[in-house]
Order: sequence, then structure tokens, then C-alpha cells
Amino acid sequence: MSAILSADNLNDFISPGVACIKPVETLPAQQPSTNGIYEVTRENEGDRALPAEISLTDCLACSGCVTSAEAVLVSLQSHAEVLNELDASSSLLPLEPSHQPFKPSVVKGEGLPYADENTQKPRIFVASVSPQVRASLAATYGTTEKEAGWMIDQLLGGPGGLAAGGKHRNGFSLVVDTNAMREVALVMEAEEVVASAASDRSTPVKKPVLTSACPGWVCYAEKTHPHILPHMSRIKSPQALTGTLLKTVLSKRLGIRPEQIWHLAVMPCFDKKLEASREELTNTSWQNPPQSDVAASSVRDVDCVITAREILMLADSRGVSFPGLPKKPLNTDTMRGLFDSPLAEFLFPLSSGGQYNSRQQPEAGTSGGFLYHVLRTQQQLHPGSEIQSKRGRNADVIEYTVISGEEVLFSGARYYGFRNIQNLVRKLRPAKASRLAEKKIAGVRQPPAKSRNSDYTYVEVMACPGGCTNGGGLIKTDDLGPLQGKVSEKTQKDWLAIVDATYYSMDQSEPTSDDDSAICLTEDSDLIHGMPASRRVETVLKFWEEYTGISIEKLVKTSFREVHSDVGKPKKGDTEIAEVAVRIGGGW
Repeated sequence: MSAILSADNLNDFISPGVACIKPVETLPAQQPSTNGIYEVTRENEGDRALPAEISLTDCLACSGCVTSAEAVLVSLQSHAEVLNELDASSSLLPLEPSHQPFKPSVVKGEGLPYADENTQKPRIFVASVSPQVRASLAATYGTTEKEAGWMIDQLLGGPGGLAAGGKHRNGFSLVVDTNAMREVALVMEAEEVVASAASDRSTPVKKPVLTSACPGWVCYAEKTHPHILPHMSRIKSPQALTGTLLKTVLSKRLGIRPEQIWHLAVMPCFDKKLEASREELTNTSWQNPPQSDVAASSVRDVDCVITAREILMLADSRGVSFPGLPKKPLNTDTMRGLFDSPLAEFLFPLSSGGQYNSRQQPEAGTSGGFLYHVLRTQQQLHPGSEIQSKRGRNADVIEYTVISGEEVLFSGARYYGFRNIQNLVRKLRPAKASRLAEKKIAGVRQPPAKSRNSDYTYVEVMACPGGCTNGGGLIKTDDLGPLQGKVSEKTQKDWLAIVDATYYSMDQSEPTSDDDSAICLTEDSDLIHGMPASRRVETVLKFWEEYTGISIEKLVKTSFREVHSDVGKPKKGDTEIAEVAVRIGGGW
């Protein structure tokens, strides 16, 4: 699904007569004549039916079709929308030619600097970038992941990037690395797994816990396998966490409304556009007090998502040569000034030159390292234990165990690709109840049928085979010829191996192990910039909660909902599907 969702190549259109029922439901019915006068027309010359309009909420509330409805949503978020927003609004924090840092005394509590009260729709433009996008572009142009990140930063927030053109010469005043909030997701999800394994009633997630950071997988589960939803992790994805952090903190820090912060996320797959459209990921889920008029007040935590290919289209639209952008970092002093400590140090640590250290462990994989961090946490909870791995039916299925002697303490797995996901779903499907289950035999009620549950405690699930470095929005082999100026003879498999190697390019100086059967962890392996990850994240979360006055549950957790298909079913009552979707809090 992810690989074909592109607004530029929409060739899987399903006509309304085949699957989509919304045009039939939303067209106004013709009213009978009341004055006794009837209009006579020739065949095919009558009033033409009004064009069908399918809203975003309509698509998210209907599970009748997948590819076409999602392609419509994809087209709503593109590089063209980014340019339109930059040209339609002036920036409350324009890029300074001198790149001087903001004075905290001016920013905090005394109103926004550079604000123009006479300008309509003034906004702050902020962006977040994923490591997979940096790796894909780095492999394309023969550079490192870090340098590719600098090039993206220069395009979005540098003087020679987007700010060199356009009506207002706007750029992005803040560019952050999603790896920062990925660390939050890792720690929170590991704690969730520990609570679920202990049958802690404080967590609603059932064992085995399944990752929910992949929107393609979430969409599939909500529409086709609702029995999976109680197992889905409630922790938001790094993209969603980043959006929530920026909207909640900056709106209070600068004394503005959340809708005045326009957040762009640069992600590896098109499905992330669908995630950004969820009603659960808007200010209505965390705002104190909650707004009564959801439809009128909801503001997305992520306003727009574009991919690696669209980053290049964005540069071309402004007449900027992406490979010609400077391979050096932006001055982050200005960006640090937008946050108080410890958030400033968390997002832009001075220990690494103001740039977030996006160091990736090869053992963690290319999809964020959720399973790897859970395994590390379990090993630390059981000193002296060992992590062992075993390949499944193919390279996209790997099973892990934490053992101490002969005792298995923890079991987890990694399932990538929908073919493998279907096998996982079958393992978790509840067993059908026996016909004898409710009958009494010799006065004894028979026990209910046991669920065919797996022995896993945690499973990392991603829709794309090979993980997130194979996202549909990243550079593919067919794109290499025009971008590199020469014909590429690489297969997609070979190209993916290059992107994966680039993803770990920051670790080339680190020693590696040739033993794939065991993951060796040192005593300091859970350190981030010299501070234990859990303690560092706990400090950030405590500050975030106290600073915004919003409970951490609302800030970091989300929810999921079964989506019922209405295709081919009679419409019940006069309630429109769009209104139902808004009232229940969204869904796909």
C-alpha cells in the first residue's frame, strides 16, 4: 500500500459505482414539482448531477476502499501545499539575515518579536525531519546521513533555501530531528510493555503489545482486524509526539494559538499523511479545557507531511539545486532560544554542537529501534541475561528471546511487510467458540475455547518490507537516473542495502560484531549523551507536563477505534457519516 500511494501517479482509481458510496449518499435528492409544471427535456439534456465531493472526514470514516481513498488524502498534503502556506502567510519569526539568537527575555512573557499586527494569518513555520529521509537523500547524492540532514535544514531554514523566493520570502524558523521524540517513544513504550507483561491494570494494552508507529499497519488493523486493537501500543509515534510538543510548548512560550504554528513533517512514507489527518492527533485530545465544538476548533499537531521525493520537488519549485546546498549546519542558537531548559538541551544539545545526535545502532534496525530498546530494557531488568535471535520464514521475520540459563524471560519478534503481518494476525485471532461451550454436560459447564494467542510479549510491526528505509516516499531505483544524471543498474534490493548502510553512516567509527545470533550490550549501552535514557526522558516529560499544565497521559498517548464498513449497507437514519466520525473522535 505505502509504495503506490502517490498523488503524482494515481492509476488505481476506483469509480464511485464500484466501491465508494459517498457520492450516492451526499448528492441532494431532486425535489418533485409543487406547481404542476414539469420540465420536458430531450434525452441526455437534463440537469447534470452535481459533482460528488468527498471530504477528508468521509474517507476516514469509511472502510469501503483503501487505495483510492488514501490517494485522495495524499493529494491534500504535498509540496505545493507547503509553498501555498509559505506564500499565504507572513512569518511571526522570520529568518534573520544575521541569524542572531533570540533574547529569552523578549520571547518569554513579553510577546512575540517581529510580529506584524497588520498582516493577515501570521504564523510560525516549524519542521521536523526523520532519519530515513536523510539516509535516502544521502545515498542518492553520495554523502553521509548527517550532511544530508544539513542540506535539508538549509533548504527549509537557510537563507539560500525556500526563503530565497516566494511572496514573503518565508522559511522555517525551527527545524528539529524526530529522533529526539523517538527517544521518548522508546522509553515510554518499554515501560508500557513492562506493565502489560505484569498484567498491570493501569495499562489498557493487552499482551502481546504491538507497535503503532506505522500508520499503514494501524489503518489495516482498524479496518480489517479489530481484535488486534487491544494489543496496540497507546504511545504516539515520533512524528505525532514531535507535533504535540511543538504545538503545546511554543503556543505557551510565545503566547499564541496552536493554529498559528504550522508544522511540516518530512517522512519516509505516504501513509504518514494519513496519520497526520487523524482526529485523535489534534489539539482536541490534549487541550485544557477540551473544546465543545470539535469540528470548528480542532487543529492538527502535524499540518502537512511530505516525503523525500517531495523535498526535491519543493527545492525545484523554488529554483534551488538541492545537491548544491551547503553541507553545514544552521546556527541553532536562535532555535534554542525558543525553548527553556531542559527542552533546549534535549532538542539541540550543546554537547554535539547544537545538533541532535541521531546515532543509530545497526542491531536496532531501520524503523526506530522499538523492539531493540524493549529488549535492552528487559536485559537490564534481569542482570546476567542474554538476548538471542532466530530468523523466521524470511529476513523480515526475526524472533528474539531474553534468557537466563535455560529460562526464557521474555519473547519478542519483528514482523515487516503485509505478507508476514497476515501470519501474525492469524496467531492473534481469537479462537471460535465451540458449539458445546455453552452446553452443560453432566451438570458441568464446559470452559470457553482458548485463544490462539502467541507467546510473544512484544512485536515490532511495520507495513513496508525491509522496514522504514523502504518507505514508499523515499528515492527508488527508477528515480536515480534523472537525479544522478546517469543510468542506474542497481536493483531495488541492492539500493535498499545502500540506503541501510547510509542510515548507519554515523556509526562507521564504532566497532561492530559479526555475531548475529546474540546482541551484546555493555553497561553503558542505554546512555544518551552520557545520561541514562529513562532518566533523561523522565526529566523532559516532567518539565513538559509542568510547563504546559497538561497531563502526560494526554500528551504522549493516543487511541484507536474499529472502523465499520458502510459499503453496500442501508443508511441508518439521517446522521451523516462525517458527523459521526467527528463525534466519535475520528478513525481511519
